[in-house]
Amino acid sequence: MRYAQRGGYTPAEQERREQVRLQAAERFARGDSTTVIAHELCITARSVRRWRARWQQGGEQALRSAGPVARERLSAQSWAKLEAELKRGPLAHGFADDQYWTLGRIKTVIGRMFHLGYTVQGVAKLLETARLVGSGAAAPGHRAR
Repeated sequence: MRYAQRGGYTPAEQERREQVRLQAAERFARGDSTTVIAHELCITARSVRRWRARWQQGGEQALRSAGPVARERLSAQSWAKLEAELKRGPLAHGFADDQYWTLGRIKTVIGRMFHLGYTVQGVAKLLETARLVGSGAAAPGHRAR
């Protein structure tokens, strides 16, 4: 899963990786070689070199995590644009099979318009948040029998 689709590291994994970087910083201060640090911390020499360069420029603080990545959000202006596009209907966006909006189709439109990658579940949450689901802007992809 790509980072733009909410993949990546969990907060616990981010913390663990930060601790490894800080251990590397202690070894930089001692003057340990890149190879020794990589071997002891079970990381690649390339990572050690990148971290060392950051450490030399900004010290230990440069190796700390920047914190959790913020969720992508559409601005109020973007929501207004999206809602207007959804009202134009699926045919206007190249979906000729039927005239129902599905979460997958809305996901595609968001990607095309705003260059943001969402999962189908993420689109459902976004629409619930914006209260577009109950207003007829989206319909289920298939009907129950």
